[in-house]
Amino acid sequence: MSDTKGVSLPPDELEGILLDVARDALAASEASRRAAVLRFIALYSAAPIGIALADQSGFIVEANEALCKLLGHRPDSLRGKNIADLGATERDATSLRVGLDELESVELEQYQQRVLLEHAEEVPIWADITLAHLPGDSPGAAYPVLMVQDANEIHLLQETLRHQNVHDSLTGLANGSSFKTKLEATLGTGARHQVALIYLDVDGFKVINDGLGAGVGDQVLRGVASKLAAVFGKNDGFVARLSGDGFAVLMRGVLTPSEVITLVERALDDLAEPMYLDGHGIGVSASAGIVVRDVADGGPEDLMRAAEIALHRAKEAGKAQWMLFDPELDAQDRARYRLGAVIAGALENGEFSLVYQPTVKLARTGELAAVNAGLRWNHPELGELDSDEFYPLAETTGMTIPLGKWLLAESLAATARWRAQFGDKAPDVCIRLPKRLAIDPDLVLLVKEQLDRLNLPGRALRLCTDGSSIVDPRGEVLDSLSVLSDLGAQLVLTVAGTADLELIPTHRLPVRHVILSGPVVDAFAGEPDEAAARHLTHLIARANELKLRVGAEGVRSADQAARLREHGVLAARGEFVGTSASGDEVDEMIERHTN
Repeated sequence: MSDTKGVSLPPDELEGILLDVARDALAASEASRRAAVLRFIALYSAAPIGIALADQSGFIVEANEALCKLLGHRPDSLRGKNIADLGATERDATSLRVGLDELESVELEQYQQRVLLEHAEEVPIWADITLAHLPGDSPGAAYPVLMVQDANEIHLLQETLRHQNVHDSLTGLANGSSFKTKLEATLGTGARHQVALIYLDVDGFKVINDGLGAGVGDQVLRGVASKLAAVFGKNDGFVARLSGDGFAVLMRGVLTPSEVITLVERALDDLAEPMYLDGHGIGVSASAGIVVRDVADGGPEDLMRAAEIALHRAKEAGKAQWMLFDPELDAQDRARYRLGAVIAGALENGEFSLVYQPTVKLARTGELAAVNAGLRWNHPELGELDSDEFYPLAETTGMTIPLGKWLLAESLAATARWRAQFGDKAPDVCIRLPKRLAIDPDLVLLVKEQLDRLNLPGRALRLCTDGSSIVDPRGEVLDSLSVLSDLGAQLVLTVAGTADLELIPTHRLPVRHVILSGPVVDAFAGEPDEAAARHLTHLIARANELKLRVGAEGVRSADQAARLREHGVLAARGEFVGTSASGDEVDEMIERHTN
């Protein structure tokens, strides 16, 4: 450089030029570094997130204003504190410590976590933290930096939403979704011991809700939830609200049915104690279904189904009690339900037929008063089934109306045939209406259509019903019976006592005949006691006052029939005159009686 292209410079002058160049370069670099430092300081100071700079051991050497404000500290109170010591709990401190270690050991670029940080004056706060490295002054040196963002509101909101997602908003108990998850986990692979599932329903809750208002109803449900939690929570029971007034309890461990039943009985007793709301002392009863079994015996669906069946049995048995699941009864129920499920197909395939039972006049037992028509199911596997074996199932499956229509149509068709063959000597047909058909608003239309189709007078038909159908609030039975009477149909009421008989004047029923049934008839199977005789005498006297003809059903012997006749019973049916007859058999019977 001292001799370049013929230009020579003395060494001392060249040295000065080079020093000037070096000074200019150094000044420019220093200015750039100073500007970068100033920018970092400005960013560090004005950053909306908290920042703490630490030495290589993780001790804080500087903290910005945002961090101090977030944690309620002054800068000097944070200096010298280890980053891990900011955790509010040992778990949070460990999380911060792990982050520092991982940055150092595995050369992690960033470590992020949500932790609970200690606040100097208030409750701890949730924060999203990021740990990273800043380069040091010497090559390879690095220093930890902690960046903190307030996540308290977000965390609390998320926790609230999470709680709402798995808890019932009214009672605070676990909801159905959470309960199912808990049940699946309880029965998961590797689970041992026993599991108990209890379903509880508040009896008659609709009465409380409708009578006292939904607000009181909600308070009652909260009270029920509190009592259940108090009883079962002490025994590690997981209590949930599944539906409006339905609750469930799940328990696992070394359990016996007697231990679980004791807890259920305690809960039912507690529920019966009145809760005083708006001046009303409200006591509730509940029905409970209980299942106790080994954890490995089946999945969640089997367990829930068993609890539902046990609860259903408790309600059928009169409510306000518990029932323990019985596998043998369950097998019987499954067979019954399978039977009920195929009624529709059986009706379509012609498996039902009419079966008849004669009602004879007791003064002249060779003379028919009427022929009672009923249904028989000729099941391809189970043989002949009487109506009491399938009518309850038909009620459950909604097949009562189709069966009743078929009974009505076929019975009147048989009546038309008898009248064509025997004229006025042909007996009336008596049909006992299933309750669901008796309360059906289309009953009058159904009867009239069949009478018109077969050109039959209304008096050829006797329709029999009972007291429970008369007072059933679901239908318009009284109006239907009145119209049917106007059409000429003869109405028959089955009575078991004075209360049933008094329905006739009370509701002005157009009834012509009453049929005595049950204990009042059974009492005369042998020599009746004085009370039974007095009861029957009173019943028949009252029936005579109401100008009713009195018959009886379930009469087993000629002696029983004679005793009933002595008290004023005019006609009867039962084993004493014959059980049931098929279509051909009843035709022969009618021909024999008419001759």
